[in-house]
Amino acid sequence: MALEKDKEFLLNGWIKSGIIKNKLIIEAFKKIKREDFVLPEYRERAYEDAPLPITAGQTISQPSTVIAFLEALELNEKCRVLEVGSGSGYNAALLGKICKKGKVLSTEIIDELADFAKSNIKKAGLKNVSIIKWDGTKGYEKGKPYDRIICTAAMPQIPDSWIRQTKVNGIIVAPVGPLYSQAMIKFRKLKKGFKVSEVGGFIFVPARGEYGYDI
Repeated sequence: MALEKDKEFLLNGWIKSGIIKNKLIIEAFKKIKREDFVLPEYRERAYEDAPLPITAGQTISQPSTVIAFLEALELNEKCRVLEVGSGSGYNAALLGKICKKGKVLSTEIIDELADFAKSNIKKAGLKNVSIIKWDGTKGYEKGKPYDRIICTAAMPQIPDSWIRQTKVNGIIVAPVGPLYSQAMIKFRKLKKGFKVSEVGGFIFVPARGEYGYDI
């Protein structure tokens, strides 16, 4: 009961402030239980608006950050989405619930996290979400083209592979910049060229992989 009250408090705050405009995100947040995607010792803190540790030295992003990313993607029920960085699988689960007539392919380079996310997605009963052990900084050629690409780890730049694998009028959202401070970049692919905007500043764990940081 306490968790439900905490969840409702967060959601009502977002709705009143106008942070969430897409009703599909509201419904997904209601249905997907964040407490099932955190470590047992953090279960009671699932709806604190803060990042929490998961396995392999990584974190699950704070709920308001997740919501900001989802809102920037301009999602609909039929979107085909590539997620780079599954983490615990929570964001992929929200994407799967939102894009219930589409498909979500979520890549994770860390084996331990990929297994954790797979287990959590299976428990959530989401049939349209696949967790793939793969270096998502290269994109995922087998699943292209995508309506949306989202990266949940910091990137030095948007890789050309993501742009190639995105449909015209598709959107890429990722935290881009130096290691200790990134801007959320919203990249829209046009018939000729592209449109780029920034949606706030964030600090994310660095992406691992071929086009991640050399650390």
